[in-house]
Amino acid sequence: MPFYVTTAIDYVNGVPHLGHAYEKIATDILARNARQRGEDVFFLTGTDEHGEPVADAAAAEGVTPQELADRNAGRFRALIGLLELSNDFFIRTTDPGHIERVQQVLQRVYDNGHVYLGTYEGWYCPRCADFKTDADVGPGNTCTIHGIPLEAHSEENYFFRLSAFQDRLEEHFAEHPDFVLPRHQFNAAHAFLTGGLTDISLTRKELRWGVPVPWDSGHVFYVWFDALLNYYTALGYARPGEDLTDRYWPAHFHVIGKDILKFHTVYWPAMLFAADLELPRHVWVHGFLHGPDGEKMSKSAGNVVDPFAVVDEFGIDVLRHYLFREVTSGQDGPVSVEGLRTRYETELANEYGNLASRTLNMLERYAEATVPAVTLDPELRADIAGLADRVDELLDRAEISAALDEIWQRVRRLNRYVEEKAPWQLARDGAPELPTVLASLAEGLRVVTVALHPYMPAKTAELLRALGRPDTSDREFAEVGWGGPATSIAPLFPR
Repeated sequence: MPFYVTTAIDYVNGVPHLGHAYEKIATDILARNARQRGEDVFFLTGTDEHGEPVADAAAAEGVTPQELADRNAGRFRALIGLLELSNDFFIRTTDPGHIERVQQVLQRVYDNGHVYLGTYEGWYCPRCADFKTDADVGPGNTCTIHGIPLEAHSEENYFFRLSAFQDRLEEHFAEHPDFVLPRHQFNAAHAFLTGGLTDISLTRKELRWGVPVPWDSGHVFYVWFDALLNYYTALGYARPGEDLTDRYWPAHFHVIGKDILKFHTVYWPAMLFAADLELPRHVWVHGFLHGPDGEKMSKSAGNVVDPFAVVDEFGIDVLRHYLFREVTSGQDGPVSVEGLRTRYETELANEYGNLASRTLNMLERYAEATVPAVTLDPELRADIAGLADRVDELLDRAEISAALDEIWQRVRRLNRYVEEKAPWQLARDGAPELPTVLASLAEGLRVVTVALHPYMPAKTAELLRALGRPDTSDREFAEVGWGGPATSIAPLFPR
Protein backbone atom coordinates (compact mmCIF):
# COMPACT_ATOMS: atom_id res chain seq x y z
CA MET A 1 0.00 0.00 0.00
CA PRO A 2 1.21 3.56 -0.63
CA PHE A 3 2.31 5.53 2.40
CA TYR A 4 3.06 9.19 1.77
CA VAL A 5 4.44 11.16 4.73
CA THR A 6 5.74 14.74 4.90
CA THR A 7 7.39 17.15 7.28
CA ALA A 8 6.60 20.82 7.27
CA ILE A 9 9.10 22.62 5.06
CA ASP A 10 11.61 24.80 6.93
CA TYR A 11 11.82 28.53 6.43
CA VAL A 12 15.24 29.60 5.16
CA ASN A 13 15.44 32.90 7.02
CA GLY A 14 17.13 30.99 9.87
CA VAL A 15 19.35 27.98 10.53
CA PRO A 16 18.46 24.47 11.76
CA HIS A 17 17.93 23.83 15.47
CA LEU A 18 16.81 20.88 17.56
CA GLY A 19 13.13 21.58 16.92
CA HIS A 20 13.68 21.03 13.21
CA ALA A 21 15.52 17.79 13.97
CA TYR A 22 12.69 16.58 16.24
CA GLU A 23 10.05 16.90 13.53
CA LYS A 24 12.21 15.25 10.90
CA ILE A 25 13.15 12.32 13.12
CA ALA A 26 9.49 11.76 14.00
CA THR A 27 8.59 11.61 10.32
CA ASP A 28 11.51 9.33 9.56
CA ILE A 29 10.38 6.89 12.28
CA LEU A 30 6.92 6.70 10.69
CA ALA A 31 8.44 6.19 7.23
CA ARG A 32 10.87 3.48 8.35
CA ASN A 33 8.15 1.60 10.23
CA ALA A 34 5.94 1.67 7.13
CA ARG A 35 8.79 0.27 5.03
CA GLN A 36 9.23 -2.54 7.56
CA ARG A 37 5.57 -3.38 7.00
CA GLY A 38 6.15 -3.67 3.27
CA GLU A 39 4.37 -0.46 2.32
CA ASP A 40 5.28 1.67 -0.69
CA VAL A 41 6.71 4.75 1.06
CA PHE A 42 7.41 8.25 -0.14
CA PHE A 43 8.89 10.61 2.46
CA LEU A 44 9.11 14.32 1.64
CA THR A 45 10.91 17.17 3.37
CA GLY A 46 12.41 20.44 2.18
CA THR A 47 12.61 24.21 2.50
CA ASP A 48 10.18 27.14 2.21
CA GLU A 49 12.02 29.92 0.40
CA HIS A 50 9.60 32.70 -0.60
CA GLY A 51 7.86 35.47 1.30
CA GLU A 52 8.61 38.65 3.19
CA PRO A 53 10.68 37.13 6.04
CA VAL A 54 13.20 35.76 3.53
CA ALA A 55 13.29 39.02 1.58
CA ASP A 56 13.79 41.01 4.81
CA ALA A 57 16.52 38.68 6.13
CA ALA A 58 18.34 38.84 2.81
CA ALA A 59 18.16 42.63 2.71
CA ALA A 60 19.55 42.82 6.25
CA GLU A 61 22.58 40.76 5.11
CA GLY A 62 23.04 42.63 1.85
CA VAL A 63 22.41 39.57 -0.33
CA THR A 64 19.62 38.58 -2.72
CA PRO A 65 16.76 36.39 -1.47
CA GLN A 66 17.93 33.61 -3.79
CA GLU A 67 21.47 33.77 -2.39
CA LEU A 68 20.12 33.52 1.16
CA ALA A 69 17.81 30.66 0.19
CA ASP A 70 20.62 28.73 -1.52
CA ARG A 71 22.92 29.07 1.48
CA ASN A 72 20.40 28.12 4.15
CA ALA A 73 18.78 25.35 2.09
CA GLY A 74 22.25 23.79 2.08
CA ARG A 75 22.26 23.86 5.87
CA PHE A 76 18.93 22.03 6.03
CA ARG A 77 20.19 19.46 3.53
CA ALA A 78 23.19 18.93 5.80
CA LEU A 79 20.80 18.34 8.71
CA ILE A 80 19.16 15.51 6.76
CA GLY A 81 22.49 13.77 6.38
CA LEU A 82 23.32 14.32 10.02
CA LEU A 83 20.02 12.80 11.16
CA GLU A 84 20.35 9.85 8.74
CA LEU A 85 16.89 10.45 7.34
CA SER A 86 15.42 8.12 4.73
CA ASN A 87 13.58 10.84 2.78
CA ASP A 88 12.88 10.25 -0.89
CA PHE A 89 12.97 13.88 -2.03
CA PHE A 90 14.02 17.31 -0.81
CA ILE A 91 11.77 20.02 -2.22
CA ARG A 92 12.70 23.68 -2.51
CA THR A 93 9.88 26.09 -3.23
CA THR A 94 12.17 27.91 -5.66
CA ASP A 95 12.29 24.75 -7.80
CA PRO A 96 10.87 25.46 -11.29
CA GLY A 97 8.77 22.29 -11.02
CA HIS A 98 7.15 23.53 -7.81
CA ILE A 99 6.47 27.00 -9.20
CA GLU A 100 4.84 25.60 -12.33
CA ARG A 101 2.50 23.31 -10.38
CA VAL A 102 1.58 26.02 -7.85
CA GLN A 103 0.43 28.18 -10.74
CA GLN A 104 -1.54 25.30 -12.25
CA VAL A 105 -3.37 24.45 -9.01
CA LEU A 106 -4.17 28.02 -8.01
CA GLN A 107 -5.27 28.84 -11.55
CA ARG A 108 -7.76 26.00 -11.11
CA VAL A 109 -8.92 27.51 -7.79
CA TYR A 110 -9.38 30.84 -9.61
CA ASP A 111 -11.21 29.23 -12.53
CA ASN A 112 -13.52 27.43 -10.09
CA GLY A 113 -14.71 30.82 -8.82
CA HIS A 114 -13.09 30.80 -5.38
CA VAL A 115 -10.96 33.95 -5.82
CA TYR A 116 -11.87 37.67 -6.00
CA LEU A 117 -10.04 41.01 -5.95
CA GLY A 118 -10.31 43.14 -2.80
CA THR A 119 -8.40 45.28 -0.31
CA TYR A 120 -6.88 43.93 2.89
CA GLU A 121 -6.80 46.25 5.88
CA GLY A 122 -5.57 44.97 9.21
CA TRP A 123 -2.64 43.61 11.16
CA TYR A 124 0.25 41.59 9.78
CA CYS A 125 3.17 39.78 11.46
CA PRO A 126 6.27 39.81 9.23
CA ARG A 127 7.87 36.96 11.19
CA CYS A 128 4.82 34.68 10.92
CA ALA A 129 4.13 35.94 7.38
CA ASP A 130 0.54 35.91 8.57
CA PHE A 131 -2.41 38.30 8.48
CA LYS A 132 -3.95 38.36 11.95
CA THR A 133 -7.58 38.20 13.01
CA ASP A 134 -8.70 40.10 16.11
CA ALA A 135 -8.38 36.90 18.14
CA ASP A 136 -4.71 36.62 17.13
CA VAL A 137 -3.72 40.12 18.25
CA GLY A 138 -2.00 40.41 21.63
CA PRO A 139 -1.79 43.36 24.02
CA GLY A 140 -0.54 46.51 22.39
CA ASN A 141 -1.17 45.09 18.90
CA THR A 142 1.54 42.46 19.21
CA CYS A 143 1.93 38.98 17.76
CA THR A 144 0.81 36.35 20.27
CA ILE A 145 3.49 33.95 18.98
CA HIS A 146 6.54 36.19 18.63
CA GLY A 147 5.62 39.08 20.92
CA ILE A 148 6.67 41.66 18.31
CA PRO A 149 4.58 44.67 17.22
CA LEU A 150 2.22 43.92 14.35
CA GLU A 151 2.26 46.06 11.22
CA ALA A 152 -0.84 47.84 9.96
CA HIS A 153 -1.36 46.85 6.33
CA SER A 154 -3.64 48.11 3.60
CA GLU A 155 -3.11 46.65 0.16
CA GLU A 156 -4.95 45.33 -2.86
CA ASN A 157 -4.96 41.51 -2.83
CA TYR A 158 -6.78 38.66 -4.41
CA PHE A 159 -8.77 36.87 -1.72
CA PHE A 160 -9.54 33.18 -1.32
CA ARG A 161 -13.18 32.44 -0.41
CA LEU A 162 -12.32 30.50 2.73
CA SER A 163 -15.71 31.29 4.28
CA ALA A 164 -17.45 29.36 1.50
CA PHE A 165 -15.97 26.13 2.87
CA GLN A 166 -17.19 26.50 6.47
CA ASP A 167 -19.90 23.86 6.25
CA ARG A 168 -17.87 21.42 4.19
CA LEU A 169 -14.94 21.61 6.62
CA GLU A 170 -17.20 21.11 9.64
CA GLU A 171 -18.69 18.06 7.92
CA HIS A 172 -15.21 16.67 7.27
CA PHE A 173 -14.19 17.11 10.91
CA ALA A 174 -17.39 15.38 12.03
CA GLU A 175 -16.87 12.43 9.70
CA HIS A 176 -13.12 12.05 10.33
CA PRO A 177 -12.41 12.34 14.06
CA ASP A 178 -8.81 11.27 13.44
CA PHE A 179 -8.17 13.87 10.74
CA VAL A 180 -6.07 15.84 13.23
CA LEU A 181 -3.97 13.97 15.80
CA PRO A 182 -3.60 13.94 18.78
CA ARG A 183 -7.10 14.65 20.01
CA HIS A 184 -6.34 17.88 21.86
CA GLN A 185 -5.01 19.35 18.61
CA PHE A 186 -8.15 18.18 16.80
CA ASN A 187 -10.12 20.13 19.39
CA ALA A 188 -7.95 23.23 18.89
CA ALA A 189 -8.37 23.08 15.11
CA HIS A 190 -12.09 22.47 15.42
CA ALA A 191 -12.46 25.45 17.78
CA PHE A 192 -10.76 27.71 15.24
CA LEU A 193 -13.08 26.38 12.54
CA THR A 194 -16.30 26.77 14.50
CA GLY A 195 -15.29 30.30 15.52
CA GLY A 196 -16.22 31.26 11.97
CA LEU A 197 -14.10 31.61 8.86
CA THR A 198 -13.39 34.81 6.97
CA ASP A 199 -11.88 35.13 3.54
CA ILE A 200 -8.07 35.43 3.46
CA SER A 201 -5.47 37.00 1.19
CA LEU A 202 -4.27 34.67 -1.54
CA THR A 203 -1.82 37.10 -3.12
CA ARG A 204 0.50 40.02 -2.25
CA LYS A 205 0.91 43.05 -4.48
CA GLU A 206 3.65 44.86 -2.58
CA LEU A 207 6.06 41.91 -2.54
CA ARG A 208 8.05 40.57 -5.48
CA TRP A 209 9.75 37.54 -3.85
CA GLY A 210 7.22 34.82 -4.52
CA VAL A 211 5.46 32.73 -7.17
CA PRO A 212 3.96 35.02 -9.86
CA VAL A 213 0.17 34.95 -10.21
CA PRO A 214 -0.62 33.67 -13.72
CA TRP A 215 -3.78 35.75 -14.22
CA ASP A 216 -2.26 39.02 -12.87
CA SER A 217 1.48 39.62 -13.20
CA GLY A 218 1.36 42.45 -10.67
CA HIS A 219 0.85 39.97 -7.80
CA VAL A 220 2.69 37.03 -6.24
CA PHE A 221 1.04 34.30 -4.22
CA TYR A 222 0.93 34.71 -0.46
CA VAL A 223 3.77 32.53 0.82
CA TRP A 224 1.56 30.19 2.84
CA PHE A 225 -0.38 29.00 -0.19
CA ASP A 226 2.82 28.54 -2.18
CA ALA A 227 4.34 26.57 0.75
CA LEU A 228 1.35 24.37 1.53
CA LEU A 229 1.15 23.21 -2.05
CA ASN A 230 4.62 21.66 -1.81
CA TYR A 231 3.05 18.45 -0.52
CA TYR A 232 1.18 18.12 -3.79
CA THR A 233 3.61 19.69 -6.26
CA ALA A 234 6.63 17.55 -5.29
CA LEU A 235 4.97 14.39 -6.57
CA GLY A 236 4.82 15.87 -10.06
CA TYR A 237 8.56 16.28 -10.54
CA ALA A 238 10.42 14.43 -7.76
CA ARG A 239 11.41 11.72 -10.25
CA PRO A 240 12.32 13.06 -13.69
CA GLY A 241 9.91 11.97 -16.36
CA GLU A 242 7.47 10.40 -13.88
CA ASP A 243 4.39 11.84 -12.18
CA LEU A 244 3.86 10.13 -8.81
CA THR A 245 0.65 11.94 -7.90
CA ASP A 246 -1.79 9.13 -8.66
CA ARG A 247 0.49 6.65 -6.89
CA TYR A 248 0.87 8.51 -3.58
CA TRP A 249 -1.73 11.26 -3.25
CA PRO A 250 -3.28 11.95 -0.77
CA ALA A 251 -0.72 12.04 2.02
CA HIS A 252 -1.14 9.58 4.87
CA PHE A 253 0.48 11.94 7.40
CA HIS A 254 1.45 15.59 7.36
CA VAL A 255 3.75 16.04 10.38
CA ILE A 256 3.73 19.63 11.65
CA GLY A 257 4.29 21.79 14.73
CA LYS A 258 1.36 23.23 16.62
CA ASP A 259 2.25 26.83 15.69
CA ILE A 260 1.09 26.21 12.10
CA LEU A 261 -2.06 24.30 13.01
CA LYS A 262 -4.67 26.55 11.39
CA PHE A 263 -2.82 26.67 8.08
CA HIS A 264 -2.67 22.88 7.77
CA THR A 265 -6.02 21.91 9.25
CA VAL A 266 -8.28 24.70 7.94
CA TYR A 267 -6.66 26.73 5.14
CA TRP A 268 -5.01 23.73 3.45
CA PRO A 269 -8.03 21.42 3.29
CA ALA A 270 -10.22 24.32 2.09
CA MET A 271 -7.76 25.01 -0.72
CA LEU A 272 -7.73 21.33 -1.67
CA PHE A 273 -11.54 21.35 -1.78
CA ALA A 274 -11.38 24.44 -4.00
CA ALA A 275 -8.96 22.69 -6.38
CA ASP A 276 -11.00 19.46 -6.45
CA LEU A 277 -8.20 17.51 -4.75
CA GLU A 278 -8.48 14.82 -2.10
CA LEU A 279 -7.60 15.73 1.52
CA PRO A 280 -4.75 14.12 3.49
CA ARG A 281 -5.69 11.24 5.79
CA HIS A 282 -4.13 12.72 8.93
CA VAL A 283 -2.35 15.83 10.15
CA TRP A 284 -0.21 14.91 13.15
CA VAL A 285 0.73 17.86 15.34
CA HIS A 286 3.71 17.76 17.67
CA GLY A 287 4.42 20.10 20.55
CA PHE A 288 7.33 22.42 21.22
CA LEU A 289 10.70 21.51 22.60
CA HIS A 290 11.59 23.69 25.55
CA GLY A 291 15.06 24.72 26.53
CA PRO A 292 16.41 24.38 30.07
CA ASP A 293 14.81 27.76 30.82
CA GLY A 294 11.33 26.34 30.13
CA GLU A 295 10.78 28.58 27.13
CA LYS A 296 9.96 27.29 23.64
CA MET A 297 13.17 26.58 21.80
CA SER A 298 13.61 29.29 19.19
CA LYS A 299 16.21 31.54 17.68
CA SER A 300 14.51 34.64 19.07
CA ALA A 301 14.50 33.21 22.62
CA GLY A 302 18.21 32.49 22.40
CA ASN A 303 17.86 28.99 23.87
CA VAL A 304 18.47 26.91 20.75
CA VAL A 305 20.29 23.60 21.12
CA ASP A 306 22.50 22.91 18.11
CA PRO A 307 21.76 19.39 16.80
CA PHE A 308 25.13 19.28 15.03
CA ALA A 309 26.96 19.75 18.35
CA VAL A 310 24.81 17.15 20.12
CA VAL A 311 25.39 14.54 17.42
CA ASP A 312 29.11 15.29 17.40
CA GLU A 313 29.31 14.43 21.11
CA PHE A 314 26.81 11.58 21.45
CA GLY A 315 26.04 10.21 17.97
CA ILE A 316 22.83 10.39 15.97
CA ASP A 317 21.10 7.27 17.35
CA VAL A 318 21.43 8.61 20.89
CA LEU A 319 19.68 11.83 19.89
CA ARG A 320 16.94 9.97 18.01
CA HIS A 321 16.23 7.78 21.03
CA TYR A 322 16.44 10.60 23.56
CA LEU A 323 13.95 12.93 21.90
CA PHE A 324 11.13 10.37 21.97
CA ARG A 325 11.90 9.03 25.43
CA GLU A 326 12.21 12.45 27.02
CA VAL A 327 9.30 14.24 25.32
CA THR A 328 5.93 12.54 24.94
CA SER A 329 5.07 12.82 21.26
CA GLY A 330 2.29 15.33 20.69
CA GLN A 331 3.11 17.25 23.89
CA ASP A 332 5.51 20.04 24.82
CA GLY A 333 8.57 19.01 26.76
CA PRO A 334 11.97 20.17 28.02
CA VAL A 335 15.24 18.91 26.56
CA SER A 336 18.80 19.40 27.71
CA VAL A 337 22.25 17.95 27.22
CA GLU A 338 22.13 16.80 30.86
CA GLY A 339 18.91 14.89 30.24
CA LEU A 340 20.39 13.30 27.14
CA ARG A 341 23.45 12.19 29.09
CA THR A 342 21.24 10.60 31.76
CA ARG A 343 19.17 8.65 29.20
CA TYR A 344 22.40 7.53 27.55
CA GLU A 345 23.82 6.06 30.74
CA THR A 346 20.66 4.59 32.25
CA GLU A 347 18.89 3.20 29.18
CA LEU A 348 21.24 2.92 26.22
CA ALA A 349 24.41 1.86 28.01
CA ASN A 350 23.06 0.04 31.08
CA GLU A 351 19.91 -1.57 29.64
CA TYR A 352 19.99 -2.05 25.87
CA GLY A 353 23.76 -1.94 25.31
CA ASN A 354 24.45 -4.21 28.26
CA LEU A 355 21.77 -6.67 27.10
CA ALA A 356 23.39 -6.85 23.68
CA SER A 357 26.90 -7.37 25.06
CA ARG A 358 25.85 -10.03 27.56
CA THR A 359 23.84 -11.95 24.98
CA LEU A 360 26.60 -12.02 22.37
CA ASN A 361 29.28 -12.82 24.93
CA MET A 362 27.29 -15.70 26.41
CA LEU A 363 26.61 -17.12 22.95
CA GLU A 364 30.34 -17.02 22.28
CA ARG A 365 31.29 -18.53 25.64
CA TYR A 366 28.61 -21.16 26.08
CA ALA A 367 27.42 -22.00 22.53
CA GLU A 368 30.49 -21.65 20.31
CA ALA A 369 29.21 -18.28 18.95
CA THR A 370 26.14 -19.96 17.47
CA VAL A 371 22.45 -19.46 18.22
CA PRO A 372 21.16 -22.93 19.16
CA ALA A 373 18.53 -24.33 16.78
CA VAL A 374 16.13 -25.41 19.52
CA THR A 375 12.54 -24.74 20.49
CA LEU A 376 12.29 -21.39 22.27
CA ASP A 377 11.01 -20.63 25.77
CA PRO A 378 7.20 -20.28 25.51
CA GLU A 379 7.12 -18.00 28.56
CA LEU A 380 9.48 -15.48 26.99
CA ARG A 381 7.78 -15.87 23.65
CA ALA A 382 4.47 -14.87 25.24
CA ASP A 383 6.05 -11.70 26.60
CA ILE A 384 7.68 -10.66 23.30
CA ALA A 385 5.28 -11.96 20.64
CA GLY A 386 2.83 -9.33 19.44
CA LEU A 387 5.30 -6.48 19.87
CA ALA A 388 5.27 -5.64 16.16
CA ASP A 389 1.47 -5.43 16.07
CA ARG A 390 1.39 -3.22 19.15
CA VAL A 391 4.04 -0.89 17.73
CA ASP A 392 2.14 -0.67 14.42
CA GLU A 393 -1.10 0.08 16.24
CA LEU A 394 0.48 2.99 18.10
CA LEU A 395 2.40 4.37 15.12
CA ASP A 396 -0.80 4.30 13.06
CA ARG A 397 -1.86 7.08 15.46
CA ALA A 398 1.64 8.63 15.46
CA GLU A 399 2.05 7.76 19.15
CA ILE A 400 5.79 7.57 18.69
CA SER A 401 6.82 7.78 22.33
CA ALA A 402 4.23 5.22 23.42
CA ALA A 403 5.47 2.77 20.78
CA LEU A 404 9.05 3.25 21.96
CA ASP A 405 7.93 2.59 25.52
CA GLU A 406 6.35 -0.71 24.44
CA ILE A 407 9.69 -1.73 22.94
CA TRP A 408 11.59 -0.62 26.02
CA GLN A 409 9.37 -2.69 28.28
CA ARG A 410 10.58 -5.73 26.33
CA VAL A 411 14.21 -4.63 26.63
CA ARG A 412 13.74 -4.61 30.40
CA ARG A 413 11.91 -7.93 30.28
CA LEU A 414 14.89 -9.50 28.51
CA ASN A 415 17.26 -8.13 31.13
CA ARG A 416 15.08 -9.69 33.83
CA TYR A 417 15.10 -12.94 31.86
CA VAL A 418 18.90 -13.00 32.02
CA GLU A 419 18.82 -12.56 35.80
CA GLU A 420 16.04 -15.10 36.29
CA LYS A 421 17.65 -17.82 34.18
CA ALA A 422 21.32 -17.06 35.05
CA PRO A 423 22.88 -18.75 32.00
CA TRP A 424 26.31 -18.70 33.67
CA GLN A 425 24.94 -20.89 36.44
CA LEU A 426 23.24 -23.21 33.95
CA ALA A 427 26.57 -23.56 32.16
CA ARG A 428 28.42 -24.44 35.38
CA ASP A 429 25.76 -27.00 36.24
CA GLY A 430 25.64 -28.50 32.74
CA ALA A 431 21.88 -27.84 32.71
CA PRO A 432 20.07 -29.13 29.59
CA GLU A 433 17.91 -25.99 29.33
CA LEU A 434 20.91 -23.74 28.60
CA PRO A 435 20.53 -23.90 24.76
CA THR A 436 16.84 -22.96 25.10
CA VAL A 437 17.67 -19.96 27.29
CA LEU A 438 20.43 -18.71 24.99
CA ALA A 439 18.39 -19.14 21.81
CA SER A 440 15.37 -17.48 23.40
CA LEU A 441 17.46 -14.58 24.62
CA ALA A 442 19.03 -14.12 21.16
CA GLU A 443 15.64 -14.21 19.46
CA GLY A 444 14.15 -11.76 21.97
CA LEU A 445 17.07 -9.40 21.41
CA ARG A 446 16.63 -9.70 17.65
CA VAL A 447 12.92 -8.88 17.83
CA VAL A 448 13.32 -5.77 20.00
CA THR A 449 16.25 -4.64 17.86
CA VAL A 450 14.19 -4.88 14.68
CA ALA A 451 11.40 -2.93 16.43
CA LEU A 452 13.95 -0.29 17.46
CA HIS A 453 15.34 0.02 13.95
CA PRO A 454 13.13 2.99 12.90
CA TYR A 455 14.32 4.84 16.01
CA MET A 456 18.04 3.93 15.93
CA PRO A 457 18.84 2.67 12.43
CA ALA A 458 22.65 2.64 12.65
CA LYS A 459 23.17 0.88 15.99
CA THR A 460 20.40 -1.64 15.40
CA ALA A 461 21.81 -2.55 11.98
CA GLU A 462 25.19 -3.14 13.61
CA LEU A 463 23.70 -5.42 16.24
CA LEU A 464 21.58 -7.37 13.75
CA ARG A 465 24.67 -8.05 11.67
CA ALA A 466 26.44 -9.35 14.79
CA LEU A 467 23.48 -11.66 15.43
CA GLY A 468 23.72 -12.92 11.87
CA ARG A 469 20.16 -11.75 11.15
CA PRO A 470 20.39 -8.39 9.30
CA ASP A 471 16.81 -8.42 7.97
CA THR A 472 15.00 -5.41 9.47
CA SER A 473 11.58 -6.45 8.14
CA ASP A 474 11.37 -9.84 9.95
CA ARG A 475 9.57 -8.63 13.06
CA GLU A 476 7.89 -11.75 14.45
CA PHE A 477 9.15 -13.84 17.36
CA ALA A 478 10.12 -17.27 16.00
CA GLU A 479 9.39 -20.64 17.58
CA VAL A 480 12.83 -22.13 16.98
CA GLY A 481 16.32 -20.62 17.24
CA TRP A 482 17.89 -20.04 13.86
CA GLY A 483 21.10 -21.99 14.40
CA GLY A 484 23.38 -19.41 12.80
CA PRO A 485 26.64 -17.77 13.89
CA ALA A 486 26.78 -14.74 16.17
CA THR A 487 29.82 -12.55 16.78
CA SER A 488 30.66 -10.35 19.74
CA ILE A 489 31.17 -6.64 19.06
CA ALA A 490 32.44 -3.58 20.88
CA PRO A 491 29.88 -2.02 23.25
CA LEU A 492 27.14 -0.25 21.31
CA PHE A 493 27.03 2.57 23.86
CA PRO A 494 30.30 2.77 25.76
CA ARG A 495 29.96 4.16 29.26
